[in-house]
Amino acid sequence: MSYDVVILGLGYVGLPLAHQATRVGMRVLGFDIDARVVSALAAGRSHVDDLSDTDVAQMVADGFQPTTDESLIATAATAVICVPTPLAEGDGPDLSAVIGATEAVGRNLKPGMLVVLESTTYPGTTDDVVRPLLERLSGLTAGLDFHLAFSPERIDPGNPQYGAHNTPKVVGGHTPACTDAVAAFYGRLVETVVRTRGTREAETAKLLENTYRHVNIALVNEMARFCHELDIDLWDVIHAASTKPFGFQAFYPGPGVGGHCIPIDPNYLSHNVRTKLGYPFRFVELAQEINATMPAYVARRAQNLLNADGQAVHGATVLLLGVTYKANIADQRESPATPLARQLLSLGAKVAYHDPYVPSWRVGDDLVPRTEDLEGAAAAADLTILVQHHRGYDADHLAGVAKRFFDTRGVSTTAEAHRL
Repeated sequence: MSYDVVILGLGYVGLPLAHQATRVGMRVLGFDIDARVVSALAAGRSHVDDLSDTDVAQMVADGFQPTTDESLIATAATAVICVPTPLAEGDGPDLSAVIGATEAVGRNLKPGMLVVLESTTYPGTTDDVVRPLLERLSGLTAGLDFHLAFSPERIDPGNPQYGAHNTPKVVGGHTPACTDAVAAFYGRLVETVVRTRGTREAETAKLLENTYRHVNIALVNEMARFCHELDIDLWDVIHAASTKPFGFQAFYPGPGVGGHCIPIDPNYLSHNVRTKLGYPFRFVELAQEINATMPAYVARRAQNLLNADGQAVHGATVLLLGVTYKANIADQRESPATPLARQLLSLGAKVAYHDPYVPSWRVGDDLVPRTEDLEGAAAAADLTILVQHHRGYDADHLAGVAKRFFDTRGVSTTAEAHRL
């Protein structure tokens, strides 16, 4: 059997792409080295927030084939690499998964195939890392015997408005013909395809998107600190500034940044600049410094709130509400709740948590106690901290129930709540 596309890596990026490809009638093969993931998908069970078990079961019914059999890659017209790129030592991306997936494609590459890298990485990865591997293992030449391109993922877990179909897709090929091929492929899947001059421009576009957010979040996080000292309500300031109909976009402070995109991806560009050019990308490095210290700042504010009432943080019970990196999803990648809990535990606090999406939570080797009784736990705790504002949380009501309520998301309106 032949397939229109094989998607390598069936996680938060690859599985929604496979879902969309299946929906438009493509014959889709999903490849993953994790046999448990493949078995679960074959049985119609989802492991990502944006797809339900029903969605996956329908994919399988429509012909989606998850597999760990590398040889089947050779039966696909297009191979899309959607594997993770975590941060490695030295703040560069760990390309081991990309290299492994590329080698699997290279061993099975056939003339005429299109190979696309979607994994976020530093500029030049497609041409300097992926292309040589593919050519060496296959004996084929990119741009002549097969097409090669980069197209950055733009997955926003939990976003009900923008998904794979209506989010514009940026594409850049190794040659103009490669760009034509990748644009034609994604043109079957999405409403809008945006072409760049080449792979490096497409790679850098993704990093610019995330760096823009990283820097602006750092700006308001730093403002949150001095506005608190000056007794200025930053949330009111942002609301007022947001009424300007041009030249301003609102960003909001918080207990830190999470997910893969904001705390991780901009470092790839900073690392690349330092490595290749020998000087720092100062905006990114400063933003990283500010955002990375927010959990410690929140812990100090928590300590001060207790001290103001004559209670030591050592031995105090602190309840954390919401430990995912984003509201209304289960994804905990790089969640600021983890370093915040670590800070509080180091101060001697007794930490517990509530999160409707997270049945079990560990901070290092410590299993953090979970409560099912939200109101009872908030009433009993010495301090309740709203870390993530899930839709089921009524911040004003909880602030009225709690002994002390610290809102790091600026959603409360009652005078009983302390806001970041």
